[in-house]
Amino acid sequence: MDRLLTMRVFQTVAEEGSFAAAARALDLSPPGVTRLVADLEQHLGTRLLQRTTRKLALTDAGEAYLQRVRAILHEIEDAEAAAASSTRDLRGTIRVLAAPLLATHFLAPLLAPWHVLYPMLMLDILVDAFPASRVDEFDVTFMVTGEDYDGNIVARPMAHWEAIVIAAPAYLQRMGVPVEPGDLQHHEYLRYSGQLVRSQSGAAQRLRLRPVQGAGVAQEVKVPVVLQSVSAGVLLRAAVDGMGVAVMSRLLAGPHLASGALVHVLPDWIFSRYAVYAALPSRRMVPVRTRVFLDFVSEHAQHLASSRPGGGRVSAQ
Repeated sequence: MDRLLTMRVFQTVAEEGSFAAAARALDLSPPGVTRLVADLEQHLGTRLLQRTTRKLALTDAGEAYLQRVRAILHEIEDAEAAAASSTRDLRGTIRVLAAPLLATHFLAPLLAPWHVLYPMLMLDILVDAFPASRVDEFDVTFMVTGEDYDGNIVARPMAHWEAIVIAAPAYLQRMGVPVEPGDLQHHEYLRYSGQLVRSQSGAAQRLRLRPVQGAGVAQEVKVPVVLQSVSAGVLLRAAVDGMGVAVMSRLLAGPHLASGALVHVLPDWIFSRYAVYAALPSRRMVPVRTRVFLDFVSEHAQHLASSRPGGGRVSAQ
């Protein structure tokens, strides 16, 4: 029995969720995949997968074995990569998990430059709105956290941004330019909701802003909500179209601020600061290809952050 092959097959079956899907991913026949997993279970003397008519599920032994197999296979791939003659010869797959906004606005712009430098290193990117619970399943997991994040995981900061108040020039021309946070009570708020909340159009929600420099007292303002959504993309489009003011990450608003489609309102105040972290699984060794990818993302993330220092601003003058 080819132990390495059966490990790879078992890992693929567990990750794909079925023998048929694993067979397609590995370019093997479904009966061949089933036989290899059965041979592995017979060799180990325990059942790794619980088979039902609808799905496969890992047994407790299967869960424990999968974690060890992932570590072993990564070590083998890392050893092969380290033996390559140059970084251009690095090859293999890097499994990446990211929150939706990070996948679209943070990682996607880096993919083409990455491929030019490392054509033999493939990125397999999965999107999940709640990635923190799946860190051990992927080589790298990108997530957004507060500036004071202190999670019990191995993580590397990639970039820091602020959430600011933005609006379209046409909207401000119609409604007036806020000079201080209290002026927002006379404006229309495009509110991001982290969870589904029942809210009637016109209902007021408190918006808390704090000084950029950290000195001074934060201010809370009741702002009439005219649109609420869990989709930052929806709110961004509504803001660009002149529907109201919104709180938006510089990462998302940056291109529109640079083009003049949006302006930075109340530039001396922010909603919050946050960080983008790259979380790593709890393995002792980080594969060479993963380290190369993290260095690449970190370098480009810092450039992206520094290229969007303030964006368009507007004053009452």
